[in-house]
Amino acid sequence: MAQFFAIHPDNPQERLIKQAADIIKSGGVVVYPTDSCYALGCALGDKNAMERILHIRRIDQKHHLTLMCADLSELGNYARVDNSQYRQLKAATPGSYTFILQATKEVPNRTLHPKRKTIGLRVPDNKIALSLIEHVGEPILSCTLMLPEDNEVLTDPYEIRDRLEHAVDLIIDGGWCGMEPTTVVDMTDGTELIRQGKGDVAILGL
Repeated sequence: MAQFFAIHPDNPQERLIKQAADIIKSGGVVVYPTDSCYALGCALGDKNAMERILHIRRIDQKHHLTLMCADLSELGNYARVDNSQYRQLKAATPGSYTFILQATKEVPNRTLHPKRKTIGLRVPDNKIALSLIEHVGEPILSCTLMLPEDNEVLTDPYEIRDRLEHAVDLIIDGGWCGMEPTTVVDMTDGTELIRQGKGDVAILGL
């Protein structure tokens, strides 16, 4: 049975954030808010938790998982970024963008796209998410919370609890965070728009 924390979106209660981070670090799968949609998240190095997320979403590793990073310097530890890319990333973070980049050796192989060895990375503009990442101490391996039988993302934490209370370890109610997914940009060979979402592409010159 999943725990359920109501966390204030503007002033996250540190006690609850610490408890949530401990659940992630001990192998748990959590539902948490971001600046675009609710997301499923787990510890970067936890194979079993990652497989639980893939099972909930009914996806395989060809679907890019995303590392939620606390800031741009952390993102640079997990992806190869040149000076031009860095300037673009700096202009767009934090924000509702997911960047597909070549991963460094800091990223476990099993989390990467099996052929391209790429990973999705982003820095969310959400206080709960950023505080949670900070307390975990490393990026949170994540994907959008959209169940395979649905056409839209889940937005109501109480509905999420009804449907996933036996599949995850914690649901964080962080209030309304929207239904529009991130804008996805592939930066492995130039700058290519993969999905237009919440983030404005003009800031990236697209």
